[in-house]
Amino acid sequence: MGRLFVITLEGSIYKCKHCQTHFALADHIISKSFHCSHGRAYLFDKVVNVTVGAKEERMMMTGMHTVVDIFCVGCGSIVGWKYEAAHDKTQKYKEGKFILERFKVAGPDGSLYTVSHDDELGSDDEP
Repeated sequence: MGRLFVITLEGSIYKCKHCQTHFALADHIISKSFHCSHGRAYLFDKVVNVTVGAKEERMMMTGMHTVVDIFCVGCGSIVGWKYEAAHDKTQKYKEGKFILERFKVAGPDGSLYTVSHDDELGSDDEP
């Protein structure tokens, strides 16, 4: 392995809850209305310091999507996914965008998100 290159962000930052590696700025949030199996998830336009897994077809609440899981470059934790392709034309706006699961990241104020019963009930995207 080579040297790890990590980008440091400035401002209101979402970061890995395990190793504090920076992922995204609050300014890059497109939507906070997404859900996953662990609760809330945020759609971001731009994310840094992640690696991607293999492409896979995944059926979500909004239809079939081609996605890749994203992992923290610092500790290897899975932190969300990236939309590679949407099969439904109404979902094309997601292509190239990233989901960060709130349960897996620390917020700009250092807050950690915990799963509540209400979050487990509905799901806008992940099955």
